[in-house]
Amino acid sequence: MRKFICYLILFFSISSFAQKNIYRAERSRIHTLEHTKLKVDFNFETSQLNGEAWVTVSPHFYDVTKLILDAKAFDIHEISIDGVQKEYNYTNDQITIDLGKTYSKSDSYTVYIKYTANPEDVRQKGSTAISDAKGLYFVDPKDEDPEKPTQIWTQGETEASSCWFPTIDAPNQKTSQEIYMTVPSKFVTLSNGDLISSTENGDGTRTDYWKMDEKHAPYLFFMGVGEFSIVEDTWNGKKVDYYVEPEYEDIAREIFGMTPEMMTFFSDVLDYPFPWDKYSQIVVRDYISGAMENTTAVVHGEDAQQKKGALIDENIWEGTIAHELLHHWFGDLVTTESWSNLTVNESFATYSVYLWYEFKYGKDKAAAHMYNDVQTYFNSKSDDKDLVRFNYEHREDMFDPVSYHKGSAILHMLRGIIGDQAFFEGMRVYLKKYEFGTAEAHQLRLAFEEVTGRDLNWFFNQWYFGSDHIKMTVTYDYNTINNTVTVNLRQQGKTFKFPITIDVYERDGKNSYIEWVSNSQESFTYQFSRIPKLIVVDAKHELLAVISEKKTLDNLIYQFNNAPHYLDRRLALEEIVKFQQESKEAYNTVIKAFNDPYYEIREIALNGIDLFQKYTKGAAIAKIEAMARKDPHTKVRAAAITVLGKLIDPEYLPMFESGVKEDSYAVVGASLVSMYQLDKVKSVQVIQTFDKDLKKGLSDAVTRIYISEKDESELPFIAQNVLNGMFLTEDTRTQAMYTEAFKWIAESDNEVAIRNVTEHFVKLGKQYKKYGFDKMAVNMMSQMVQLQMQSSHPNKNELSLLIKTAMAELIE
Repeated sequence: MRKFICYLILFFSISSFAQKNIYRAERSRIHTLEHTKLKVDFNFETSQLNGEAWVTVSPHFYDVTKLILDAKAFDIHEISIDGVQKEYNYTNDQITIDLGKTYSKSDSYTVYIKYTANPEDVRQKGSTAISDAKGLYFVDPKDEDPEKPTQIWTQGETEASSCWFPTIDAPNQKTSQEIYMTVPSKFVTLSNGDLISSTENGDGTRTDYWKMDEKHAPYLFFMGVGEFSIVEDTWNGKKVDYYVEPEYEDIAREIFGMTPEMMTFFSDVLDYPFPWDKYSQIVVRDYISGAMENTTAVVHGEDAQQKKGALIDENIWEGTIAHELLHHWFGDLVTTESWSNLTVNESFATYSVYLWYEFKYGKDKAAAHMYNDVQTYFNSKSDDKDLVRFNYEHREDMFDPVSYHKGSAILHMLRGIIGDQAFFEGMRVYLKKYEFGTAEAHQLRLAFEEVTGRDLNWFFNQWYFGSDHIKMTVTYDYNTINNTVTVNLRQQGKTFKFPITIDVYERDGKNSYIEWVSNSQESFTYQFSRIPKLIVVDAKHELLAVISEKKTLDNLIYQFNNAPHYLDRRLALEEIVKFQQESKEAYNTVIKAFNDPYYEIREIALNGIDLFQKYTKGAAIAKIEAMARKDPHTKVRAAAITVLGKLIDPEYLPMFESGVKEDSYAVVGASLVSMYQLDKVKSVQVIQTFDKDLKKGLSDAVTRIYISEKDESELPFIAQNVLNGMFLTEDTRTQAMYTEAFKWIAESDNEVAIRNVTEHFVKLGKQYKKYGFDKMAVNMMSQMVQLQMQSSHPNKNELSLLIKTAMAELIE
């Protein structure tokens, strides 16, 4: 999913909304939430919730005679205090209750509200990261779709919890909670806190009582209902449970099983033990985002449920699991006081993935992840956005690559400047000071200043309260008379202040220099005994910067062989592969990269190797054959098999035939496509032996073959996968193949295929709205309508209407 998002942005980026001249302040705290007690049951026929709420509040400071609660699309049946009914006014999704007396700061009172929630009538705007905002969701409530289980789940961020219970729906409020959930007995439930009791009611229903004593923000409330298998785990005596669909019960530990180790790691690195009584994770259908950090009850989208063949290659959800877990410190324990300061939630959670990968897999894996995150920010074209924004158009606009990916990179820079010990101690101080409360970026700065003893306003002013990133060109002036080299740095646009590491490589070793840049143009001169073989600017690769410089092929080869950072090798290799036709040394360097200790470098080398140049290739092919058989990473084996397939040599057919029988989806898919180059009939026959799940897991390989076969009977399957092929790959020939297939579908009279592709458009358009996919999807469906109307089949009007209906859902 993460790679999908990154590649998607390369094709479709959108401009940010124009900022309004409205200061988006923290919501005024007239009242303070203290406790929320709910009793709810569900009407599956009408997708409604029947609720009773007891909301306990106290005046924050000033005396009050009225209470205002958020309640969106409710039918209000009764409001009372201590049994006395109260007058109220319900307009604009808020209940204004006349308290009938004056309450002061020392008073506490409980309002009772009986109501019906109507989530289907909610009309508030959804988030760019969270595509809908009706708070409460019924999945196939009437059990009409054989492909979907009946489920209920909630989504509170940003201010959608008030779509199913009355509250003060703001992140600067915190409340403890109790929820009594009455559901059909066949269903299990999940909510925040602990399950205190389950009571069978004798009418086919059961009431589960969930209670959480610690206070947290209303947007973190959660309910989940459905037929789930509960796989039990533990951490330090606390329950850690995984709620999955029954068919994934046996593999749930392979998906989520690193959770206890992550809890230990984050507890240790933060020097703050996991602060909640239990930790549950649930996977639901039709979820409107990737995942959500509901306190002790994290919800994941269905993509988290992976089959063994996919998990062998990579658990694509591991980073998301880490992200949502760290939120239980940054976001749930200490919560942003306003959406303007979302960075204190999301930037830390995003950076958690780097921290986890660094700990678990090493610096190369972490650096590769950070590089992809930084590219996501760069490609989002968000240079004009501050990290902390008080003038956004809508609170939902804060959920973007600036708050997530740029914020993570900024934390990484701060860590490099103040050092590991101070960085993690600063995080601990921040958490301890504001635990179970709220905070903003200034308080984060003060925590780091308290630890370091340094003024950090310069850093926070330019990175937290400013926009853009470093854009810098580098040139070198060599003086062979004085044996000096001058490194010239020139910033374009905004001038940033920052420390930079410059490594100068001579034949007998490396000299490393740390310099401070404060001006738009800076020059630093270094003595050398021999002309340097290489100079690396930003040698630690910690700056959020686009650095432009010219390096010779000799520089690049030396960099690949000698500079230690993952990006030194990756960036050099990506350039070196372009020189294989003209340089044997470049070609040999690519072959050398086959032995790199990090698998992604080996993949890049395999994807870039040119076996059709003039130099001897026998040794290279022998290496590729060995990698195809026994490389320790299945993705590298798959890449090697793909290279061998391009040779169209019958000698490799037994290897491909063996490969399609393995467990790894990557190896099976590569073997299948390579086999197809040699024996089309046998490849199609192999596909016919695959069950539905395996075909889905091998969708790219199978779709490629179906497209090549021009098999119209498989248009519905192609339609489900054609979008991924168009945008998931950077290979222009593959894109062209899938684009032609899209045109084929768009012109067809196959209603199932048309429906599949439009449903996929709508789903991805909503899920990846923040990357402009909704607008792109509408544009492409417009093209589909045009192609339909140009066709000659008799039902083109009906199919065009089907496409237009899907377009309208996205436009709305």
